[in-house]
Amino acid sequence: MKLSLALSMLDAALAEARRLEVNVCVSIVDAAAWPMAFARMDGAPLGVVDVSQKKARTAALFQMDSADFAAKGHPNGEAYTLENTNGGLTSFGGGLVIKATDGSFLGAIGVSGAKTEDDIAIARVAMKQAVNN
Repeated sequence: MKLSLALSMLDAALAEARRLEVNVCVSIVDAAAWPMAFARMDGAPLGVVDVSQKKARTAALFQMDSADFAAKGHPNGEAYTLENTNGGLTSFGGGLVIKATDGSFLGAIGVSGAKTEDDIAIARVAMKQAVNN
């Protein structure tokens, strides 16, 4: 993933969060789950810094949205406690896989600080930048 893409996605996510009047943290990682871009909005709780990073890492490391990962890691799932691996992951929505228009895997975005539905919506708005670039 190019830095320019990560930064344009970050800008789009922050604009959507402002539109929704929520304060979030946004983390964007590359295909190897290394940080590319991050922002903590004024007023976002400190605890969601780590959550946004883990949502992005979870999506990147398993190449699936964190909400889908939750289906595997819940108590009746096929991989209960999987979230305890890889230095700690997250098994709820807000982490989305970033793919290029040709389907190649670029990385992931994690948003945290609002309701889960809003975190996902903010990440989806940012994802439109990946499709348009």
